[in-house]
Amino acid sequence: MRRGVVLLVNRDKSESAAAAQEARGLIEAHGRLVAELDAAVGGPPPSPTRGADLIVVLGGDGTLISQTRRCADLALPLLGVNLGKLGFLAEFDRASWREQAPALLGGPTLPTRTIRMLRVEVVGPRGVRFSDAALNEAVVTAGPPYRMISLSLRIDGMEGPTVGGDGMIVSTPTGSTAYNVSAGGPILAPDVEAMVITPIAAHSLSFRPIVVGAGSTIELGVARVNRGGGVGGAGSAGSATSGSPVAGVTGGGSGGGARQGTTLVLDGQVSTLLEEGERIVIRRDDRPIVFVRNPRGSYWSTLVDKMRWAAPPVFKRD
Repeated sequence: MRRGVVLLVNRDKSESAAAAQEARGLIEAHGRLVAELDAAVGGPPPSPTRGADLIVVLGGDGTLISQTRRCADLALPLLGVNLGKLGFLAEFDRASWREQAPALLGGPTLPTRTIRMLRVEVVGPRGVRFSDAALNEAVVTAGPPYRMISLSLRIDGMEGPTVGGDGMIVSTPTGSTAYNVSAGGPILAPDVEAMVITPIAAHSLSFRPIVVGAGSTIELGVARVNRGGGVGGAGSAGSATSGSPVAGVTGGGSGGGARQGTTLVLDGQVSTLLEEGERIVIRRDDRPIVFVRNPRGSYWSTLVDKMRWAAPPVFKRD
């Protein structure tokens, strides 16, 4: 078969023009180009998609994350071609995409893996006021003026501790190699049905990251927040790098003009300010997400090659 492709291009990448031209040629030679669109962060789902069997994303990991959320309702597999610095989620570089395009675009089957995102809601006195999905993680970060905040934890309706510190991370297995691992959390294999709860600089020697089942419901109660200055009102604002507010595996978002303070950040790209007394409810999103795997690679080799898993110390040469 010749698969119909929606091509999404992050044109901010330096090699995007050459990569897009090459991708068009490969798709037209081995498949069908249904549409070519910019990989906009927070944009509406691509349209039209009639006749599409596959979404090819040209960009870095952050681009793939944003386009996954954008296209989740389309129920089409996503293939990431890395034009960024790392390429952990975007499993194909330009060379491997070029080599495997005939099979990927015209072969009988696609090598895929299916994962789930997080569904994250903020519940206030008037009910749910914010709801969105996260592929990597949901982060509550203290924000300016950077005093310690306080969050209570509840898992499946059972009361847990209230902890002070700089915030909390709830991560998927996909996001376990991003902000979670930078904050000392464990790496989860991508097929593990679980979520990780990792504190950020907890004011406690005994609060360690904890792994819970993927079907669990996690609630974070906002007991104490920081209130920054600036423009009033909660809204959408970007974060720094990694699809998270610190360095890690995935790409960042764009800045905004929202008031600064304690903030819920999803994948480093969508955020909303938090108020005392609100609850953040986190559970598994209902929509399956399908990624095209690189059959010539593996998760473990990627950890070794790109994340430098268990890299030995550098010894002095004799």
